[in-house]
Amino acid sequence: MKVSEIKEGDFHPYYQAYIDTLGEVELMQVLRKQVENFPKFIQSIPVDKWLHSYELGKWTIAEVLLHVLDSERVFQYRALRIARHDTTPLPGFEHDSYVPVSGANNRTKESIINEYRAIRNSTIALFDSLGPEELRLKGTASNAAVSVGALGFLICGHQKHHRNVIRAKYL
Repeated sequence: MKVSEIKEGDFHPYYQAYIDTLGEVELMQVLRKQVENFPKFIQSIPVDKWLHSYELGKWTIAEVLLHVLDSERVFQYRALRIARHDTTPLPGFEHDSYVPVSGANNRTKESIINEYRAIRNSTIALFDSLGPEELRLKGTASNAAVSVGALGFLICGHQKHHRNVIRAKYL
């Protein structure tokens, strides 16, 4: 599936910026490319910046990275539920409440990289198992319609968005 196959109404407009960061890409290719490139990006972050926050009250780099991991798990779970024809509306999640209890600032780069690879490989396995029909299925998450395919692109776009933020504001 390519980004251009995502239709209006496949995701809440709030997420448009994440989709826009990707350009015209194929879902499985970008999932696989990121699992190779994102760990290299994390490894390149200077140790003295790991606990850096660019402004009072903003997350540290470690917290931003763990937020990316937590969000991927949530989006992946939503995709699984919808792909399996579960029509139960899925609630939102309060990502700001995850960060203080995440323990991110006590984590090493290596532990976050290892967890990222496990999560992303699971995401790849899930989306690789889905056919075109499942990718077009829609459900409700956070009081808005969302398709399984759009969730895959949101995972990738959300990661790229936060990588860009780290580069622009933290490094």
